[in-house]
Formats: sequence, C-alpha cells, structure tokens
Amino acid sequence: MDQDLNRVQLPNLNLPPFEPKLQEVDGKLGIFDSLRKKYLILTPEEWVRQHWINFLIHHLDYPKGLIVLERGLVYNKLQKRTDLVVWDKEGKPYLLIECKAPKIKLNQKTMQQACLYNQKINAKYLIITNGLNHLCLSWDEGSGKFQQIKTFPEPPK
Repeated sequence: MDQDLNRVQLPNLNLPPFEPKLQEVDGKLGIFDSLRKKYLILTPEEWVRQHWINFLIHHLDYPKGLIVLERGLVYNKLQKRTDLVVWDKEGKPYLLIECKAPKIKLNQKTMQQACLYNQKINAKYLIITNGLNHLCLSWDEGSGKFQQIKTFPEPPK
C-alpha cells in the first residue's frame, strides 16, 4: 500500500494546494484530519473538506478552535451532519460550509440542502462547494434571504 500512496492521483481543486498526510486506514486510503487529529477514509468529499480546513486556517486566518466538523442535527426526524461549521467568538454559528465531491454539480438541490441545514444552525454565511466551484452566500436580514457574495467571509470577530 505504501508504494500505492505515491501513485495516488487526487484531483486538483480550485483552492490552494497543500501536502496532506496520507496513510492506509483499514485497507483504504486515509487522510489526516488536523482538527480531529486522526486519519479519515479519503473520499472525494473528504478531499474537498480537508482543502477547506487548510484554506480557512492557513490562508484566511480563521482560528482553528472555532471550526467544527460534522456537527449532528435533526431535520424532518432524520439525523443529518453538517460538513464544516465555524463559530464566532461568542459561540454563535458564523459560517456553514457544505462540501460536495468534485463530480457533484452545484445546483438548486445542493443549495436547498445547505439552506435546510442552515435553518437549524442559523449561520450568517453559507458556502456550498465541490472544491472546483464555490457559492458564497450572506444572510440578508432585510429580505430574509441569502444573497450571493463575491468574496469569502472574513474570519469571525
């Protein structure tokens, strides 16, 4: 397996590259999650999520301690999980990031899923991403809707 790690072709994403730690986990390729400090099975969605974690911390200066992975929530009596949630320093949800695999198109369905999750979380910002395309939204109190924005949100104050 170690020789296979050197030959793994992972897709380039529209995020800054980084050098992930990869190793075998239960016979599958794993990637080190710096937040949970453990190896996770490397799925296409996990590849996107780990890039976002790296981007938030090392390029946008988000505090590592404010980022939470896979927070559970219940929607329509079903247990769901958010991909990434960033909290502000007062402990309120600031940014919800919904990660999809690079092959998944960002469309109305993916946007609705993220918005439904956010109804429970109430983050001010929402990012829907497949690693190649990123849709950034900001909650507009006046209209009671999300509005698309052109830049990534600044780290929480």
